[in-house]
Amino acid sequence: MSNGSRVYHTRLEEKLAQFLGKEACMVSVAGYLSCMSAIQAFAQKGDLVLADKNLHSSIWAGIGLTQARVERFAHNNMKDLRELLSFEELATPKLVAFEGVYSMEGHVAPIPEILEITEEQNCFLVMDDAHGFGVLGNEGRGTANHFGVGDQIDLIAGSFSKALSSTGGFVAGSREVIEYLRSHGKQTIFSAALAPAQAYAAEAALDLLVAEPEHLRRLWENTRRYKQMLTELKLDTWGSQTPAVPIVLGTKERAYRFWQHLMDHGVFTVMSIAPAVPPGKDLVRTAISACHTEEDLSKIADAMAFAARRL
Repeated sequence: MSNGSRVYHTRLEEKLAQFLGKEACMVSVAGYLSCMSAIQAFAQKGDLVLADKNLHSSIWAGIGLTQARVERFAHNNMKDLRELLSFEELATPKLVAFEGVYSMEGHVAPIPEILEITEEQNCFLVMDDAHGFGVLGNEGRGTANHFGVGDQIDLIAGSFSKALSSTGGFVAGSREVIEYLRSHGKQTIFSAALAPAQAYAAEAALDLLVAEPEHLRRLWENTRRYKQMLTELKLDTWGSQTPAVPIVLGTKERAYRFWQHLMDHGVFTVMSIAPAVPPGKDLVRTAISACHTEEDLSKIADAMAFAARRL
């Protein structure tokens, strides 16, 4: 923001940068705005943006504010990305946008392959890791850390509204890149500062990620149990690899009925239908957390079994 920074913001930025293994970080009032600015501030007319087709709305919004040429590659399809790059001139500036963990599908990006394909083309890499942060990697340091390549992603954007139980967002990268972002990211320059209370809450949650690793262990224990439950009910989870677990029902009518049965049994989920998802992939979004208790999981199992039977 052009003014409004306080010690709460700078302290959070320093801790986030250290946690992610980056030189610098910039926080903003919303994760959506952070992802937008990570694209808008860097891609320009004459550049090429290569984007995974299943990117979050915030990234597409940022792309839409540029005058760059855009090529979409099939979701997590490295053969498609390689083919698109093969037609491009080496001198053309290129930005590749992808997510560490895709929130709708729960898929993890094949980052080592992305790096291999984009290295010779000198691509600028932007990753939205809102759903990988706090979930993957050592102490929850994210998807890049999970693969041991944190220093090879130019920009990592994310949100405080997931693992950090607050609001706001961040972009982390080299000091030079973040300083450029501070003066070119319109979403931050023309926005209010993140409330100090929200910055402090995010900082406290970040401290807990490091000090109390048992929460991350419990998250994955709950996730494994939950997925086993869904597998036994023969429900389609779209190959999710993370605690973000979709239940694909195929039509909006089936998705609505399934969602309503769960609600009737006291289980809250979110329904996502086309065009938010591809046709035929209408689904109910679910997410497991470290806070789910044995009693919660038992109640969820009963509700899922009832909903599955009714379908």
